[in-house]
Amino acid sequence: MTSFLRTVHSAQSRCRPSEIAHATLFRHLASARTSPPRSRSSKMSAAAESKPVTLYTAGTPNGWKPTVVLEELSIPYNVHAIAISKNEQKEESFLKINPNGRIPAMVDHEKGDLAIFESGAIMMYLCDRFDAEGVLLPKDLAQRYEVIEWLMFQMGGVGPMQGQANHFSHFAPEKIEYGQQRYLNETKRLYGVMEKQLEGKDWLAAGKYTLADIANYCWVAWHFFLDIDIKEFPNLKGWLERIHSRDAVLRAMDVPEPWAYKPLRNDPDGQKALFKERMSK
Repeated sequence: MTSFLRTVHSAQSRCRPSEIAHATLFRHLASARTSPPRSRSSKMSAAAESKPVTLYTAGTPNGWKPTVVLEELSIPYNVHAIAISKNEQKEESFLKINPNGRIPAMVDHEKGDLAIFESGAIMMYLCDRFDAEGVLLPKDLAQRYEVIEWLMFQMGGVGPMQGQANHFSHFAPEKIEYGQQRYLNETKRLYGVMEKQLEGKDWLAAGKYTLADIANYCWVAWHFFLDIDIKEFPNLKGWLERIHSRDAVLRAMDVPEPWAYKPLRNDPDGQKALFKERMSK
């Protein structure tokens, strides 16, 4: 872990810490690989070029979000793994796709290489493009906006708060108790909001599994990074387990690299133990 942090701090000298901290730490601690993932699309074969979209991503919560949608809707796609610890997301070629220099981003080759960035926008675009039946984003106006509400809840709440909690708990160069507790408590509060929403329900919105569940799941599934006891949220725990069992989600967990905690997905204590073991190295 010490040698890894030296590499990260070297990268920090070229950009702000917050630009690489969360995703770099996630990749290092979450990947089952011991070396950076290889891109599978930098030199596309003729077969790969026939796929409608290319996803530029890394193995982080935000990276998972569009991947799950692609898998759920059975959309053929190329994967281009971005090595965040090497600042590949700041290279000019990637900035042409996403001027904000963050993953994920996507290019739709069938629409004149249209580039889409921001994970929630990619998720909605994929549904508008490929989900004619409204499987993940309903066509009914009231249901559609109920789903969008909970998608925005993740993008404006769960993701930023949990991401900051991870930063202050595991990556900040100095321990700041206020920062740790502020964001951890807010993350728990947001979990409590979902816990209440799931009372007597299987899913967050529209009475079925949708983008609302996918977006929030991709962050809540990493609860053990913050040593949150998911058993304190029984409705949320049951919801996690329902999503854990979906084949499309299990496939997405291994894009662009295998997720080390996947075999322990229904064993929160085992996930915490493995995380602590990896942190100690």
